[in-house]
Order: sequence, then structure tokens, then C-alpha cells
Amino acid sequence: MTRFPIQSKAPIRPKDRILVGIDTPDRGVAIGLAERLGDSVGGIKLGMEFFNAQGPDGIRAVAGTTPLFLDLKYHDIPNTVAGAVRSAVAACRPLILNVHAAGGGAMMRAAVEANRETAESVGIARPKLIAVTVLTSLDDGDLEAVGQRGPAAEQVVRLARLAQDSGCDGVVCSPLEIAAIRAACGPDFLLVVPGIRPAGSGDDDQKRVMTPGRAVAAGADYLVIGRPITRADDPAGAARVIALDIAAETMG
Repeated sequence: MTRFPIQSKAPIRPKDRILVGIDTPDRGVAIGLAERLGDSVGGIKLGMEFFNAQGPDGIRAVAGTTPLFLDLKYHDIPNTVAGAVRSAVAACRPLILNVHAAGGGAMMRAAVEANRETAESVGIARPKLIAVTVLTSLDDGDLEAVGQRGPAAEQVVRLARLAQDSGCDGVVCSPLEIAAIRAACGPDFLLVVPGIRPAGSGDDDQKRVMTPGRAVAAGADYLVIGRPITRADDPAGAARVIALDIAAETMG
């Protein structure tokens, strides 16, 4: 796959909503999971744990032509983040990459411009640049502890509006804020949603969660799902079950 199913005018298959989070430092394990899951999901997510161990070469080895969400969550001064985005786009050629909305408007605008310029210079489709709002491991008490104004749902919407005003294509949010962001930012704002847990699975370290089918029915574009798939005895089978749940909730 070389484009997002979400951008196609054709009906979107439930499996194409799934971006599987491959969170491991081991290149062989990551390649094995990507190969086993290639026909069962819409793309893969590789983040800091893998990138810090394997770098861009490892990212390219795992992703190949599979749609890649490069989840590095840049948060620094505008010039530094712009430089990081340039390097990531040129070296890894993701289809989604992200920054922290809490870095502010100037930082996000610098990232947006760096993303556009680099994509043009290397001759690829511009990656979707999205902003992390409030991590799904945080709740109202956690926000208060670090001095951020809550409740979490209100902070998420504030940051989503700032990201949209700064030129970002969308945000990362928990499933509990999907409806509020849709109301604030409209139907075309890309929502990439972690905190997805199939019925019967544990929440792990997530605090704001929802089942896959309910999240897509609420308006999520992509679901980031890691451990419920990658730690299953049959990862591809687990992904297929999740796709069936999405189909049941959204296709009647």
C-alpha cells in the first residue's frame, strides 16, 4: 500500500482503520510482526522504543511500502522540531508523523512548514502531520498534578483547535474526546485514536479507553492498537476479530 485507504473514494474496509503499534526494540521481532499482519491491518505504528534502538534504517526495514505512522511525538523549540521533522520525512518517508500540541502554535507551524517543504524536495506525497493532545495514560488528576487546566476533555479540545489553527492535519486523542473534537474541528480533521481495547481485554496503562467498533462509530479515522494484537497468540487473528467488531458497529 502506498496511500491511505482513508483518502480513497472507495468504501473503507474495517481492517484499513487499524494501525498496529509494534512496540519493541528488536528489529527481527518487528519485521516478523509486520509480515504476519500485513494483510490484516491498514498500516503499522513504530515509535520511540524501536526508533531509539534501530534508527531510520530499522524503520525502513520494517515498514517497506506499508503505510507508516512514525510516532516520535516531537516537543521542543520550533527550530529544533522543524529540523527533526525534516530529517524524519527525508529518512523514513512516513504517511503520518506527530508532534505534541503542548509545544505551542509556533512549534506546530514550524513543523507543518518543514513537513511540506521536505516532502516537496524529496518528491513524495506530503505526510499527514498530527498533534498529540493529552496522552491516554493521563486523567484529570494527572493534568492537575502537572499544572495543566482540566478536565482532560476540555484540554483536548483546546489543543485540537490550536493544532488545527496551526495547520496540522489532525490530532491524536483518546476515544472519549472524538465527538467533542468533531464538533469543534469538523468532519475532515484527521483523528488517530489510541486507547483502544477490545471487549474483555485489560486496560494496561491506558486510562481513557473504548472498544474498536464504538470508537469508529463515534468518528475515529484510525485506531492505534498494540498489545491486544501483538501479544495475542495469533496476532493476525486478533486483528481480524477487531475488524469484525468495527464492521458490526459501523456497517449494521
